[in-house]
Amino acid sequence: MTVLRSTLDTAAEDAQAARKAMLASLEEIAAETAKAVAGGGEKAVARHHARGKLTARERIELLLDEDAPFLELAALAGYGSPFTVGGSVVAGIGVVSGVECLLIANDPTVKGGASNPWSLRKTLRMHEIAEQNRLPVIALVESGGADLPTQKEVFIPGGAVFRNLTRLSAQGIPTIALVFGNSTAGGAYLPGMSDHVVMIEQRSKVFLAGPPLVKAATGEESDDESLGGADMHARVSGLADHYAVDEQDAIRIGRRIVARLNWRKASGPVTATPRAPRYAAEDLLSIVPPDPKSPFDPREVIARIVDDSDFDEVKPRYGDSLVTGWAQLHGYPVGILANARGVLFSAEAQKAAQFIQLANQSRTPLLFLHNTTGYMVGKEYEQGGIIKHGAMMINAVSNSAVPHISLLIGNSYGAGHYGMCGRAYDPRFVFAWPSARSAVMGAQQLADVTYMVSRASALAQGKPFDEEGAQVVRHMIEQQISAEAMPAVLSGLVYDDGIIDPRDTRDVLGVALSAIHTAPVEGTGTFGVFRM
Repeated sequence: MTVLRSTLDTAAEDAQAARKAMLASLEEIAAETAKAVAGGGEKAVARHHARGKLTARERIELLLDEDAPFLELAALAGYGSPFTVGGSVVAGIGVVSGVECLLIANDPTVKGGASNPWSLRKTLRMHEIAEQNRLPVIALVESGGADLPTQKEVFIPGGAVFRNLTRLSAQGIPTIALVFGNSTAGGAYLPGMSDHVVMIEQRSKVFLAGPPLVKAATGEESDDESLGGADMHARVSGLADHYAVDEQDAIRIGRRIVARLNWRKASGPVTATPRAPRYAAEDLLSIVPPDPKSPFDPREVIARIVDDSDFDEVKPRYGDSLVTGWAQLHGYPVGILANARGVLFSAEAQKAAQFIQLANQSRTPLLFLHNTTGYMVGKEYEQGGIIKHGAMMINAVSNSAVPHISLLIGNSYGAGHYGMCGRAYDPRFVFAWPSARSAVMGAQQLADVTYMVSRASALAQGKPFDEEGAQVVRHMIEQQISAEAMPAVLSGLVYDDGIIDPRDTRDVLGVALSAIHTAPVEGTGTFGVFRM
């Protein structure tokens, strides 16, 4: 039998402490997520409703198939910045007319849906996801264009939004724009570069310059409707492919457009009726210790997310601080690499490289479960070739062609973050638990290194060393790095695609794997030179 046997005692004191800490962290994340859901606040939403308009989330809800899940992505974009959490955009993956789509909706209750630097970063990330996974893109448009006070951060990189739409179309990935309100100035090119455009009577306004700017530039008198109204674009310019009488009608038309795309996934699950894990998802709250230095067995996580808790482990006795093996998740085959005791040694790096090659040979997507402090240091390990072996693992990850998903559960520090397929290594999706931490190294270690370097520098120059001042700086650095390594900070920077409740892990990964299989899953036999 390859069914994992759990030894987790959820009633034990350490498990209870882990659960308490995780629930407390989830409350903090929920409070920030609530800010994104609130958009511009009660007054702004009430004013928007008074105009007879739906909010971005209400539009998405009507667009999705009944009871279909919606995996919201980058919900905390902009956290820690001066801008509203969420980046004034609601985005994610949902099923429309039976087709998995990538939805991007401006939130007009936040500064009229104006695009700020975090809106842009989030939108560009959504385009990456759509292109890599070949997901049709539906834009629910209502935006006044760029947030002008931040134009220096938005204007030049923002051109990629329009470039991406044309590239998606060139690759045969459908792009659909449902225009619910303003789409002006540079934003007018969003419907202009979409394959399908729906505009709404007396609501949609699409023009390069509004009446005041036209008057100032040319002296011409005009009005919104003649310049860029839905009727004009449907009858005269031809920009509108479909004319809707109201928002609900626009959503209905949008659903019909998707239904007529004749869109097919490249492949589906190998098992139509996958078995649920044998252990409760609720247990996932009790696995990760509150102290990030304390180890935990990732098999306890694997047992609660894979089908039937069935896991074929590979090389269990070799390089045992990295767990590798095969499973199915919601019927999709997956190879799993999971850190068991934090540190990666030479054996673990070589084991990982071989396993990644095997996954490419069998065209099996890979799931990386992060809890690593990095590759081992010290004279013995340097002489044993830790650099070349770590490079071998990073080489394999870099050149692997099968889809990767990364889930940060615990620590993800240093080059170990890279070897376990961090954001820079183009995983299809990156998610994090509230217990995740990620930085160049642990906060205490980084502070200690800074202290020792400053002390050595002073002594080498024959200068007096201010021990008291150095200790103050040491403490400040430790606090700073501890704060910067928190998952909300990294999620705010769009370095992951969302912080998830551990209990939702199986379903979140299931949606991600399903989206991945919209595109063909291919492997490779081509890697860079491995230093043996």
